[in-house]
Amino acid sequence: MNNKKAMNRIQDLGALIALVLLVIVIGIISPEFRTVGNFLSLLRQSSINGLIAFGMTCVILTGGIDLSVGSVLALSTALCAGMISGGVPVGLAMILALVIGTGLGAVSGVLVTTGRLQPFIATLVTMTVYRGLTMIYMDGKPISDLGDSFTLKLIGKGNFYHIPIAVILFLVIFGIFMFILEKTTFGRRIYATGSNWMASKLAGVNISRTKLAVYAISGCMAALSGLILLSRLNSAQPNLGDGYELDAIAAVALGGTSMNGGRGRIWGTFVGVLIIAVLNNGLNILGVSSYYQDVVKGIVILIAVLSDRKR
Repeated sequence: MNNKKAMNRIQDLGALIALVLLVIVIGIISPEFRTVGNFLSLLRQSSINGLIAFGMTCVILTGGIDLSVGSVLALSTALCAGMISGGVPVGLAMILALVIGTGLGAVSGVLVTTGRLQPFIATLVTMTVYRGLTMIYMDGKPISDLGDSFTLKLIGKGNFYHIPIAVILFLVIFGIFMFILEKTTFGRRIYATGSNWMASKLAGVNISRTKLAVYAISGCMAALSGLILLSRLNSAQPNLGDGYELDAIAAVALGGTSMNGGRGRIWGTFVGVLIIAVLNNGLNILGVSSYYQDVVKGIVILIAVLSDRKR
């Protein structure tokens, strides 16, 4: 019995163990990887995928999936850039972008709940529509006339005592999600919905409202990631966020969250995000082609999903 508990514990910590080993191996191979500047850059990169992955975790815990996050990011960022270039105050434009992202995510939630569509199909539809709307709005061209606003620069390029603001935001929101999922009634409803929605409904949980909320949260996190990218690039690109949903899903899977819903921890997603970032960063430093990087990430995801099925 003790051996079984020990094995389960090792499996639960598998992502963290993999991250530590990965850091050690790449650090030994490349001294450049071990520098403080590189670690800060790695964390800054992690913040974009991490925020999306936190929202994705909530969706997957309910037994769903959100393929639209990359398109939500693109459309909300494009609209924000358009508002700024049109003279809307930067702070107001950023707030409106978050509201838009939340609303776009809620549309997917409505299709899943009221429309009774499978999450894969519902978010595939919104992903395609939002990407098309982005292209129409931008006419396939970037929006780069954003001025020199301190507020816009702060979120993506600013530092607080040499620590990037984006990293601080990433860590704070991680703490908020951990508190919500582990300490609140809403968090328990998310787990219950994914674990056994019928029993949860009989117990008084509003399944539709819970699902709608997590898709709205996912959209909000995608929009926030878009604002960080907008700040860093000082422009909105038509293809921004393309493929970001895959890295977010990969981080959730690597973190041990069951793709069937009902089981997983936000700290696991946090570790999964760091694994993806370390892989990308380390392989770039080692000069590995981006084509091979996709192969490596695909294999890592496969291992994570097979491990989940075994458990």
